Amino acid sequence: VQLQACGGGLVRPGDSLTLSCETSGRTSDTYAMGWFRQAPGKERKFVALINWSGGSTLYGDSVQGRFTISGDKARNTVYLQMDNLKPGDTAVYYCAVNPTRIVTVGIITYEVDYWGKGTLVTVSS
Repeated sequence: VQLQACGGGLVRPGDSLTLSCETSGRTSDTYAMGWFRQAPGKERKFVALINWSGGSTLYGDSVQGRFTISGDKARNTVYLQMDNLKPGDTAVYYCAVNPTRIVTVGIITYEVDYWGKGTLVTVSS
């Protein structure tokens, strides 16, 4: 499975930006897609995911209410609409296939089947 993310760029605080990620190859086993981000010097963190079955979504606390994930299963494409961007949203954004949330002794981690190459989003005035 290959993932191609695009849409990153330099924006000002308060602006909006939409990322997209298209998958190709053996996509028949895909049941969910998601986005993660990694800020400079920090660990990669969960942003959002969407389940193809039913369309349920999940968001990280820091983006809840500002970001919207959506997808087109027929085109194997997932989108991330980012509104009211803040400097703290600056990061490399990665799309992922089949992100699975795992909770162990109160610690939340994610397992991912495939990662895409990241796209850089910079929020600066």
